[in-house]
Amino acid sequence: MPSKSFNLNINNRIKPFKKIIKVDSDKSLSIRGFLIGAISQDISKANNVLESEDVYSTINCLKKLGVKIKKIKPKSYLIYGKGLGSLFAKKNLQLNFGNSGTLARLLIGILSTTPNIELKIQGDSSLNKRNMKKLIQLMSEFGAEFLPKNKFNFPLRLISTEMPVSIKYKAGISAQLKSAVILAGLNSYGTTEIIEEKRSRNHTENILIKNPQTIKINMREKKIIKIFGKKYLNPISLNVPGDPSSAAFFTALTLLNKNSSLKIKNVGLNPTRIGFYELLKKHGAKIKFKDIRRSNNEIYGDIYIKSCKIKPIRASKEYYVKSTDEYPILFVIAALTNGTSVFKGIKDLANKESNRIKEMQKILKQIGIKSLTSKNKMKIYGNPDLDITNKTIVVSGILDHRILMSAAILSLLTGIKANLKNFEQVRTSCPNFLSTIAVLGGKFETKKKN
Repeated sequence: MPSKSFNLNINNRIKPFKKIIKVDSDKSLSIRGFLIGAISQDISKANNVLESEDVYSTINCLKKLGVKIKKIKPKSYLIYGKGLGSLFAKKNLQLNFGNSGTLARLLIGILSTTPNIELKIQGDSSLNKRNMKKLIQLMSEFGAEFLPKNKFNFPLRLISTEMPVSIKYKAGISAQLKSAVILAGLNSYGTTEIIEEKRSRNHTENILIKNPQTIKINMREKKIIKIFGKKYLNPISLNVPGDPSSAAFFTALTLLNKNSSLKIKNVGLNPTRIGFYELLKKHGAKIKFKDIRRSNNEIYGDIYIKSCKIKPIRASKEYYVKSTDEYPILFVIAALTNGTSVFKGIKDLANKESNRIKEMQKILKQIGIKSLTSKNKMKIYGNPDLDITNKTIVVSGILDHRILMSAAILSLLTGIKANLKNFEQVRTSCPNFLSTIAVLGGKFETKKKN
């Protein structure tokens, strides 16, 4: 993949394939590994981490905060932990989170209750547009201050509290907000309590669970997380599996490409992350999980996919929590499936790297697929027999990796020409996307931007 900004052109439909691949490592786990390692005692180790733009942003931010990080071989790092409350910000320090909402929310959680922190925080043009009101309100409860007041997007000035107090938080569907509260609670006085009625991603809890002095989780009727602040964290040793969100794109490519089959090795199968696969299996998809293993409280295994016909998708809001990142590619599958698919509980898609509802509607309209939306629901009127004559998929000015990858898969499946601007954005989560497409036989052309 070119190292600088580039556009992607696709002009040919992909041919049938039978392949075995690996996908890029899990981004959510990789970022959490570095952040938690930085505030743990002694030296932590992270293996098979994702080496992507979002992870590089994480490493750069931590180094600016005084954390030593050493690369010992490709994808393997040592993190020299400074302990809770020990990150340090020089005068006039600026942190840039790049395109990563995960990094922004989790690191702000850590910094909000770390003493003597005052710095400017910002992201790229896409992240700076995203609404951070809920995060700011939660961190303000701990005692942190954000300036200017009543501004809820970056850039901002963060001033940590010297006397962080514990809070009670009734969690919604956002794992990032939940994780921010957990990380802020680690360095707060007293016990921070989180009540989670609906399950969201639990990677943060899985990494921390070997610290009984710090975290206790009750899994009865409701999930209750208690964080005992001002303790310590043991060093971690993390082995990161393949990203199920990245695997979703190649799963879609296989399912809808006739006479094709695929094995994706060593993919994370955390129950909070596999809604995409469960939903498709429910609607007739030939998907199997095999060779299931466990490491660091995370489940992983191999995914087997065979091409097949799929029924129109009916996705209740419960599936959104377990497959948030996969909804753009789910919309592609729906567009190429005969019948009307319905997706409920999707309003939060409007506040991702882009408004993913609006942007996917634009793409579907370009290929002749009708869709209707209300505030929290989307209908897609699928047609697997598209007339591709004189049609082109154009994506321009969108800094959203999942929109761009979804458009590429749509083009490869239909043969509709695609002109995708700023395709370098896929490096935020799936830097090997194009090389994997090439392994599967897909044809494309990259063109450096002037």
